Amino acid sequence: MVLADGGLCCIDEFDKMSAEHQALLEAMEQQCVSVAKAGLVASLSARTSVLAAANPVGGHYNRAKTVNENLKMSPALLSRFDLVFILLDKPDEQLDKQLSEHIMSLHAGYGESSPALKKPRIPKASQNVEAVTMRVKGGSLVSRLRLDPKKDADFVPLPGALLRKYISYGRTYVFPRMSKPAAEILQKFYLQLRDRNTSGDGTPITARQLESLVRLTQARARVDLREEITVQDAKDAVEIMKESLYDKYVDEHGFVDFGRSGGMSQQKEAKRFLSALNKQSELQQKDCFSISEIYSLADRIGLRVPDIDTFVDNLNSVGYLLKKGPKTYQVLSSSYSRSQPSRSRC
Repeated sequence: MVLADGGLCCIDEFDKMSAEHQALLEAMEQQCVSVAKAGLVASLSARTSVLAAANPVGGHYNRAKTVNENLKMSPALLSRFDLVFILLDKPDEQLDKQLSEHIMSLHAGYGESSPALKKPRIPKASQNVEAVTMRVKGGSLVSRLRLDPKKDADFVPLPGALLRKYISYGRTYVFPRMSKPAAEILQKFYLQLRDRNTSGDGTPITARQLESLVRLTQARARVDLREEITVQDAKDAVEIMKESLYDKYVDEHGFVDFGRSGGMSQQKEAKRFLSALNKQSELQQKDCFSISEIYSLADRIGLRVPDIDTFVDNLNSVGYLLKKGPKTYQVLSSSYSRSQPSRSRC
């Protein structure tokens, strides 16, 4: 991240580097990395955007679990990302066929792509500008970004070198100003998020989300090299944020639940189980329980969860239970554990 200062840092297998999550939390929050060597503490600038990719636990994404449970990632670190998108590998006959033809043609033709994915001819500048102008005038962001095989046959991807120069120029010389109508749209959407996020179990909607909206809107205007942020820029940023929130909060039934932002699914069952476990801890004057005692307590209160082992593992990852051995867990939230010294427990 220090080497990517002023640029973009791409991280793959983000879920596999759990030991570095605490250091990443500081870097993404304060835009610097602290290094201690020979009694000296140096702060190195890490003003970079982070693009991270992670795989779910078990190889497939489970909609019944939250994003934190699927990735084994703390809610604090996940909240540092402005946008979170869930990419599911759904079978698509047409897309799978094109992808397989492209891969086979690369091996058969020594680098030549398939006819379906070849670069078409470059259109005239006047035609290109006119088509882009017509596309931007109306419609949602999704409809404007979706390619039409007939109308968009003449469009080609920009060369990588030209695209890098374009982005570098925009980041160096273009600093859009927020217009009043655009600011009102962002403020209205932020207040709606605050009103809907009334659950005490979920991650609160704070000014960090508003700052994310502002950054996205500025980036949207900077792409067009404009000095002022328009209403359309604000609407596009809100639409992108809505898509990200839908991916993050939607459950297995397709309903949006803001309580799922707290890092754990089945919040009500978790609170009921932890309350019973705390009472058991006070009665028995201990804060460590074996897995068999946990099973017995779950049966006694009628805990409604699909898998008790996964449920206990989620409580451990979130921080309500601490695994002290292969089959022993310590309750961190009980009044007995807070009143006793650490060496006398378990």
